[in-house]
Amino acid sequence: MDKKEFKGFFDKEYAPVVRDESADFLYHFCIENKPKNVLEIGTFIGYSGSLILSANKDTKLTTIEINEENYKNAISNFNEYGFKDRVNVILGDAKEVIQNLLKENKKYDFIFLDGPKGQYMRYLPILKDLLLSGGYLIADNVYFHGLVLKEGHIEHKHRTIVNNLRTFLNMIKDDKDFSSEVLKIGDGISISKKF
Repeated sequence: MDKKEFKGFFDKEYAPVVRDESADFLYHFCIENKPKNVLEIGTFIGYSGSLILSANKDTKLTTIEINEENYKNAISNFNEYGFKDRVNVILGDAKEVIQNLLKENKKYDFIFLDGPKGQYMRYLPILKDLLLSGGYLIADNVYFHGLVLKEGHIEHKHRTIVNNLRTFLNMIKDDKDFSSEVLKIGDGISISKKF
């Protein structure tokens, strides 16, 4: 099944999923870079994970979801598309799970960060340790509906997330172990390659 067929299914059944531009970027990135061992923060119902797995038959995916209903839907969707043997869906809080993965000495050549935006900066030090040299950390929605780029007043209900995302972007930019850029694709995608 190709990317368009996935998108048609997920559009019909669920919303929201990764934006079209971001999905295209993610799919082609995985075709070009052929990651073998991928960690995803934020499974939702398995659309982005399915794109990652469909791009390369040798890819294995570990994906973390905190919501039990989404977790069950994701497992069902991965099974439906024949990915059962290549995916490990973990139900739990991402920060706790990634700390456990670190204790188990797990390593990944690609990490896709698409969980709670206000937590990106807190996940970063752990994700950096989980990432192999030469591997990529890609974070989606780093502009948070464009508010991260906005000057002036940010509404109180969004202020913490916006400030945390700005901190995250500064952290990856200033980290000498990373080469990072932010692309104006979808709602902003950051790409960090670890030296």
